Amino acid sequence: MHRGHVFHIAGSPTVTAAADALVSIPDGALVVDDDGVITYSGPFDAVTVGGGTVVDHRPGFLLPGFIDTHVHFPQTFAGDAYGGGQLLEWLNTCIFPSESMFEDPEFAAEAAAAFCDRRIAAGTTQAMVFGSAFPHAQDALFEETLRRGLRVVSGRGVQTTGPDSAKALVTTEQDAVRLVSEEIEKWHAADTGDVDTALLHVAVVPRFSLSVTTETLRNLGELYDSVRDRGVYFHTHLNENNRPGTGEIATTLETYQVDSYLDTYDGKFLPGSVAGGKSFLGKRTILAHAVHCQDDELARMAETGTSIAHCPTSQQFLGSGTMPWNRTVAAGVNIALGSDYGGGDEFLLSRVLGDAYKVHISEPGDAGVPLHPAELLFTGTLAGARALDMEDRIGNLDVGKEADFIVVDPAKWQPLDDLIRRGIRSVDPDMARDQTLFALLMAMREPAITEVYVRGRRVDST
Repeated sequence: MHRGHVFHIAGSPTVTAAADALVSIPDGALVVDDDGVITYSGPFDAVTVGGGTVVDHRPGFLLPGFIDTHVHFPQTFAGDAYGGGQLLEWLNTCIFPSESMFEDPEFAAEAAAAFCDRRIAAGTTQAMVFGSAFPHAQDALFEETLRRGLRVVSGRGVQTTGPDSAKALVTTEQDAVRLVSEEIEKWHAADTGDVDTALLHVAVVPRFSLSVTTETLRNLGELYDSVRDRGVYFHTHLNENNRPGTGEIATTLETYQVDSYLDTYDGKFLPGSVAGGKSFLGKRTILAHAVHCQDDELARMAETGTSIAHCPTSQQFLGSGTMPWNRTVAAGVNIALGSDYGGGDEFLLSRVLGDAYKVHISEPGDAGVPLHPAELLFTGTLAGARALDMEDRIGNLDVGKEADFIVVDPAKWQPLDDLIRRGIRSVDPDMARDQTLFALLMAMREPAITEVYVRGRRVDST
C-alpha cells in the first residue's frame, strides 16, 4: 500500500472532459498486488484490503507515470544542438552526424544506459522511442530497458535516401525491410511472448517521407500490413516545418507531387496522391508534431484512430510554429505528448506540459486557450496510453490497471515545496485543487521525482 496525495484522470474521458474526471485525494492510497496490479485506489481511511506493507509517501504526491510518445534514442547526446537554422538545416548539421556515432557499439551501449537514466529521472514509465539505424544500438536499448524494468515501444530509424551527412544511416531498400523484420522477430514482446503483457514492443519507423522513397514506403507498407495483427506499431513525423518553399512540408509535397503530406503515409504516395501501397494509419500509429495539418488530414487521422504526438518544446526550439490546439481537438484526434528530445531540450514531460500551456494561451485571438491542469495531466498520461493502445493497462490509477506511478516529494526541490505550501489558493475547493495540480506540474523538476514504479516494481537509475 502506497499512501500519499493521489492525482490522476480516472476512467476513459476525452481531453475536453478531463477536468470532470480529475481525481484528487489528499490522503489517498494505492494498493498493489503481487502481480503489480492496482487493487484499490481511493481514500486511505476507506481501505478495506488487508495485509501487506504500508509505504507512507506523505506529504508527497502519487501520479501516473508519464508517457512520452515521441523521443529520440540516438539523440541522447544531441540536446540543445545548434545547427544554424530550422529543421532541415539542424538535421543535416547536427543530427545525422550525431546519430552516425551510434555505429560504435560501445558508444551506443553507453547511450542506452544514459537514455534509461534520463527516463527514470524524469518519471517516464512508457515511451514511443524513435530508434537508431544500427541494429546493435537497438539491441542495447531493448536490453537496457528490460534490465531496468521500463516499458518501451521502439523501432530502428529507417532511411534509404539522404544527404552526405546521413551516409552512415542509409541502407538499401532490401536491407531496410530485412532489418525491420529482424527487429520485430527478435524484440516484439520478447520479454513475455505475449503483446498483451509485454513491456517491450517494436514499431516500424521511417524517419520521415524525405528520408525514404516510394519503394521504401511500398515495401514497409507490405511488411506493416503483415504484422498489424501482432500489435506492431507505426511511428514517424508529419507536418513539422512549414517554411515556404524550402521547408519540410513544401519539400515533401514537391518531391512526391501529392496533395497532402499525410497521403504519403496513407498509401497514396504516387504523383497526384494516387495509391501506391498500403496505409500505415490506425490505432497504433503515432505521428509526431502535426503542427500544420490540413482539415482533411486531421479528419483522416480521427477517422482511422491515428494519434498525434504533440511536441511543443521542440516546436519552439526549431521554430516550427504552434499546433492549433482548439482546431486539432475539435477534429477528434487523440493528442498525446512528446518530448522530442533532442529536437526538444527537455526529457521531463511536466516541463513539456509547461511549454504546452504557454504556447496555447499565446495563440492569436480566439484561438488562445489556457489549458486546464487536468487537460495537461491527461495529455501527459492517459492520452499517451490511448495512443499506444494500452489504455486498458496503464495511463491512470484506476483499479485493475498495472501500477505505473511516480512519487513526487516537493521537499526535494525547494521552489516546488514553496509553491505547494505557500502558493495562493482559492477559497473554492475545486479551484484550490486545480491550483495545486498546476503548481505541481509547472514547478516539478527531476530531484522531486523520488521514486518510479512500473507494474508495481520500483525502478532505479543503476
